[in-house]
Amino acid sequence: MKLENPHLDHFPSLVAMFFDRAERGGEDPFLWRKADRAWHPLSWRQVANQVAALAHNLRELGLKEGDRVVLVSENRPEWCIADLGIMAAGCITVPTYTTNTERDHQHILDNSGAKAVIVSTAKLARTLMPAVMRSEAHIVITMESLRVGQQGEVSVHDWAPLVEGGQAYLEETKARGLGVKREDTACLIYTSGTGGAPRGVMQHHGAILHNAAGAAEVLVNDFGIGDEEVFLSFLPLSHAYEHSGGQFLPIMVGAQIYYSEGLEKLVSNIEETRPTIMVVVPRLFEVIRARMIKAVEKQGRLANWMLNQALRVGEKDYERRMGLLDRPVDLILDKLFRPKIGKRFGGRMKALVSGGAPLNPEIGVFFHSIGLTLLQGYGQTEAGPVISCNRPSAGIKMDTVGPPLMNTEVRIADDGEILVRGELVMKGYWRNQAETERVLVDDWLHTGDIGHIDDKGRIVITDRKKDLIVNDKGDNVSPQRVEGMLTLQPEILQAMVYGDKRPHLVAILVPDPEWAAEWAEAEGLPKDMKLLREHEKFRTAIRAAIDRVNGQLSVIEKVRKFDFADEAFGIENEQMTPSMKIRRHVLRQVYEDKIAALYKG
Repeated sequence: MKLENPHLDHFPSLVAMFFDRAERGGEDPFLWRKADRAWHPLSWRQVANQVAALAHNLRELGLKEGDRVVLVSENRPEWCIADLGIMAAGCITVPTYTTNTERDHQHILDNSGAKAVIVSTAKLARTLMPAVMRSEAHIVITMESLRVGQQGEVSVHDWAPLVEGGQAYLEETKARGLGVKREDTACLIYTSGTGGAPRGVMQHHGAILHNAAGAAEVLVNDFGIGDEEVFLSFLPLSHAYEHSGGQFLPIMVGAQIYYSEGLEKLVSNIEETRPTIMVVVPRLFEVIRARMIKAVEKQGRLANWMLNQALRVGEKDYERRMGLLDRPVDLILDKLFRPKIGKRFGGRMKALVSGGAPLNPEIGVFFHSIGLTLLQGYGQTEAGPVISCNRPSAGIKMDTVGPPLMNTEVRIADDGEILVRGELVMKGYWRNQAETERVLVDDWLHTGDIGHIDDKGRIVITDRKKDLIVNDKGDNVSPQRVEGMLTLQPEILQAMVYGDKRPHLVAILVPDPEWAAEWAEAEGLPKDMKLLREHEKFRTAIRAAIDRVNGQLSVIEKVRKFDFADEAFGIENEQMTPSMKIRRHVLRQVYEDKIAALYKG
C-alpha cells in the first residue's frame, strides 16, 4: 500500500482511519497468524468485512453507543478485529491483561460498568467468568468454543457467526464510523497499578491518532518508511504502548502486522517474519544482550574479539570520537560481524523502539555497537501513551528519551516535574474526578516524572517523583537507576532498593537462576536456590557483583547491605505489574522484616 505523508492525514476517528486504509489495501495482506508451522494472512478487505459484521452484531445484541466492552485475549488477529468492531459499533473497548486474577477482572468489570465481554480461550475464561457472573456484563462472546451447561442471565455467543457476512454491513458501518469524533472515548485502559488499584484512563480517538501520527512522522522523516513495512506484535495489546504503537501506528502507515507466538519463540519469529519495526520493553533487550554475550563466548576467540572490538569502536562512534585507526576495524566488523547479527533480527530491521520503562544507556550503546538502531521513547497511559522518542535527526543520546512528538508541548515545573499538553492527553480517569483534578491542571498533565530538557530539546528523565528515595540527610536518590545497574550484572535477575529516611541504601535481590546453576556446578555445590542462598561463598559472589556496581555510583547511591528475596518478583505473586514494573509498595510490605534487619547492627 503506497501512502503519501501518512502522518499528515487528519481522520475524525480511529474507525474512519482503518476503513480508509482497508479500502487502499484491498486484497493485500494485513494481519498474520502462525498455525500448522506456517504463517497465514488476512487481507485488509477480509478484516474490514469482519469488523463491519462484528459492529453490526454487537448492536443487534443490544449494545448502545458508549457501552463498555471488556476484551480479554492474547495477541492475535481477532484482538484487532474485536477492538475495531467495538469502536465501529460506537462502544468503548476495555482491554485487560491475560494475567489478571479474578479479583483484577472484578475490579475492572465493576469500575467500568461493562455490558459485554469478549474472551479468546476457555483457559482465560476460567478466571474471568466468576467475575462476569457478579457483574453487569450479561453478554459474553468467545473466540474459541466455551462449554456452557446452561445459560442464565449471561448469554454466551460464538465468535465465528458474529464476524460473517460483513460485506452487507460495510457501508452502514463506515458511515457510523464517520460519526465518531476525535474527542469521543475510544478505550478505557487501566493503569498497571504500581501504587494501588488500577484506574481507567479515558483515551479518546484523537489521543491515539495524535500518537500514531507523531510516531509516523518520526518513521517517515528519519527512516524513509515505505509501503512494505512489517511490525511484529509481541507486547500485550492490552498495554497502551502496544495498542497505539503496535496496532494503530501500523494501520496508519498501511503496514502488515505479524503476531508473535510468545517469548519462547520470539527469536525464531523474528527470523521468519523479518520485521522492519518492533516495539519492545527494556527488559527484553537486557535478556537478548545477556544471551548474545553468552552465545558469543562459546564461539571461540575470533567471535569474542569481534564482539569486544564492536563494543569498543561502537562506544567511540556513539560518543563521536572514533579515530583513524578505528575505521579499518569498523569496516571489518561491517563486513564480517554486524551482518550476522542483523540476520538474527531478520535482516531488514529499521528500528527497535523501547518504551514502557527506563532503558539503561549501556544497553542502548551495546545495540548501537552491533549495528542495530535502538530508539528510546517515553510516555504514560495518560498521554496516549507516547510523549517523546529518540530519532537520528535529533541526535540519539541514550540517557535521553528524545524530543517530544509533533504538536506536543512539554515544560518543566518549578519542582522539576515534567508537564505535558496536547491532544494526546487523556480526558481523565473513569469515574474518578478527584484523581483527574490532581493530575490535570489547566490542561497540563502532571506526569509524576522528574527531569529536564537538554540543549537539543531532548527530554531527560531522572526519576519518578513519588519513587524518589529521600535519605536521612535529605539527599534524593533514584532507585530505578541503581536497580537498573544491578540487574545488568549476570548474577542478578531482579532488584529492589530501599533507603527512605535511612542513612544508606539496602537491596532485596533475586539471583539469576541460570547463572546460579552454572556457578554452583563449577563450585561443586548443590543447585537448589534455597540452599545456595544460605551459603557464604554464594553471598560473597553476589556481594562482588554489588561492589562492581557500587564502583560506578556516588556515595549516597551505594548499596551497603543486601538480602535475598524468597521468590522471584512476578505478576502471579502481585510483586510486578503486567507491564513488568516492580510494585515497590508491595515489596516493601512483603520484605518489611528483612529490610528492618538490614539496618540493625
